[in-house]
Amino acid sequence: MQIDFHHGVTYVCARLAGFEHLDASIVAHSAQYVDDSTQAGLIRFDNGAMFDRMSSAHKMLDYRNFRELANYKVWIPFHFLPGNGGLPVGQDPPGTFIEKLICRPNSPVAQAMVQECLEQRYRSYGLHRLGITMHVFADTWAHQGFAGVSHEINGARELVDGDGRPDQSLMNRLKGFFIGGALPLGHGTVLSNPDRPYLRWGYTDGRGEKISRDNPRDFLTAADEMCRAMQRYIEGDPDAPAPGLPEADKAKIAALFETTMGEATHRHRQWIAHIAQGDFSFGPAEVSYVANGLGSWKQKALGLIREGDRKDLRLASYSPAFLTSNWKFFHDALRAHHFYVIHDLLPQYGICVA
Repeated sequence: MQIDFHHGVTYVCARLAGFEHLDASIVAHSAQYVDDSTQAGLIRFDNGAMFDRMSSAHKMLDYRNFRELANYKVWIPFHFLPGNGGLPVGQDPPGTFIEKLICRPNSPVAQAMVQECLEQRYRSYGLHRLGITMHVFADTWAHQGFAGVSHEINGARELVDGDGRPDQSLMNRLKGFFIGGALPLGHGTVLSNPDRPYLRWGYTDGRGEKISRDNPRDFLTAADEMCRAMQRYIEGDPDAPAPGLPEADKAKIAALFETTMGEATHRHRQWIAHIAQGDFSFGPAEVSYVANGLGSWKQKALGLIREGDRKDLRLASYSPAFLTSNWKFFHDALRAHHFYVIHDLLPQYGICVA
């Protein structure tokens, strides 16, 4: 999924779940920042204080960069949560280990991840972790059928549009896309098709099976389940009954998925406009997102306008306000999520990854 969903739709779902504007903005910003947090390494302050941050994406979010991307431990915990074949703890899907790594929508693994997030809601970074969790949770629908590793299971061919006709425009873009001998990573072989909410399409997967995808349906299901999860977060009970999206708002969201076309930034602007116009039951709201530079969470926390690629960053001055900044809380939540998924959650399902 892209910024229109991870920021715009997440904000809408958070408000419809019962969050007020400021908290919903933190959740939605955190959800999108998973795709924009590309810097890792140590920050050294002038008073001797230090902070170590990790990344959740890569500055070149490009599926051609297989060898480089393989060195970034971001794909499995943040973008392609393993689904264990949709099976619970103690059961394994037939086949080899790769079958356990394939992303599955709303899998028991994903549900356990959400439950842990809700149980940790009391943390100072609870809302930020909720946003990160909602990003990963939503992507289990968009990235279903693909794995966050370089493997032939991700191969896709015979791409078709919603009417079953060959998708020649996509096949033309794919020509020469993959560098010599590299295996496909994630859904690289279908480019951004899984992330566009308005698309209906299909392909033949790495096993030779024909797959039909209905993004508007899947994205609406994801939004509804996200709303339920956030309603339970507010209740403080992972098992609380949750109605999900109100019917009128659900219909509006469904219509927007079908009709909001174009590239991600354009679709995002459309969602922000609908929110500002008061098209949802929570009324009008002014929502914005700044990934980097002036007005960004990082700039407010560190005073930085631009940052180079150096991992060891030295700053002029330290402020106690840094400790309660959204940027620090996001990185605290990022590390907590990463540790839990890699070291606690996945091993329960017999999945050991770096």
